[in-house]
Amino acid sequence: MRRVILLGSTGSIGTQALDVIRANPEKFAVVGLSAGSNREMLAAQAEEFGVEHTALGAEESCQLVRDVEAEVVLNGITGSVGLGPTLAALDAGRTLALANKESLIVGGALVKQAAAPGQLVPVDSEHSAIAQALRAGRPSEVRRLVVTASGGPFRGRTRAELERVTPAQALAHPTWRMGRVVTTNSATLVNKGLEVIEAHLLFDVDYRDIEVVVHPQSVVHSMVEFVDGSTIAQASPPDMRLPISLGLGWPDRVAGVGVPFDWSRASTWTFEPLDEKTFPAVSLARQVGTAGLTYPAVFNAANEQAVEAFHAGRLAFPGIVETIRRVVDAHQPPSELTVDTLSEAEEWARRRADELISLS
Repeated sequence: MRRVILLGSTGSIGTQALDVIRANPEKFAVVGLSAGSNREMLAAQAEEFGVEHTALGAEESCQLVRDVEAEVVLNGITGSVGLGPTLAALDAGRTLALANKESLIVGGALVKQAAAPGQLVPVDSEHSAIAQALRAGRPSEVRRLVVTASGGPFRGRTRAELERVTPAQALAHPTWRMGRVVTTNSATLVNKGLEVIEAHLLFDVDYRDIEVVVHPQSVVHSMVEFVDGSTIAQASPPDMRLPISLGLGWPDRVAGVGVPFDWSRASTWTFEPLDEKTFPAVSLARQVGTAGLTYPAVFNAANEQAVEAFHAGRLAFPGIVETIRRVVDAHQPPSELTVDTLSEAEEWARRRADELISLS
């Protein structure tokens, strides 16, 4: 039985992880829970699962990870605030099931250096799919990674049409049910840009060899193309419980987590190129990832500020990515990547984003 510490237990990833654990009490035991601020829900979860050790906020989460014995830490925190708990879990020698992509993207080389081989297991559906497909060959046989995107609720819209979209429309994702920030990031394609950076860091594949393709049905979660022309795809109905269960049990699968396709029913899966002119977030993320150092942290921090401004009615939808671009263009990176320089860069990016938003 694997002992699990679940960070971000009251959010979308956290509650679905508890569904998996609830259905598999012989495989997993929750020994620690943390939440951002929802004290009441955290207490109810702790009572249900008999958990003695709980935490509120990122700082307490770090201490929880250090103090409580566990084999697996699932980091389901949203945002770069998850970097501290990610580093704490790696330092403590836990297997880290990572749904908090921002901590890897922002931390970059710091997280990579802290992780032992096999210690970091992706939970994002796209990166879980790639990890599964990579089992089909050796790293030297990989030609490229193909990351799929649903296209979000505004697929096919023009730039002019995007000027008029509302926060409610941005939150109406056609496939997934997620939190406000992640859902908005999916609408802007910022989320896909972050996933390109994440794929590069997780799998050591050059940015030139990571492609994004739009797949509205969201059943092929990503693909790996090999040098002989073979492409291995991971497909399943869109349900985060499957990649979560793999994160908890890796490299083993957990039986009965998802419902497979009914292959006796006709269905159509389509793929189309990403319109990077209308949705420039992915190309901007490639530039940011290639530049490295504190650029990804600045990209992410500026986005978080812009998303909040959009939902507050202070910024038009296309202004989210435009704000990110202007903050990134103005950034002067430090000569060295440390926790302190990351923090300083994030604080600067948030201030600069707020200044630009106030002038828009």
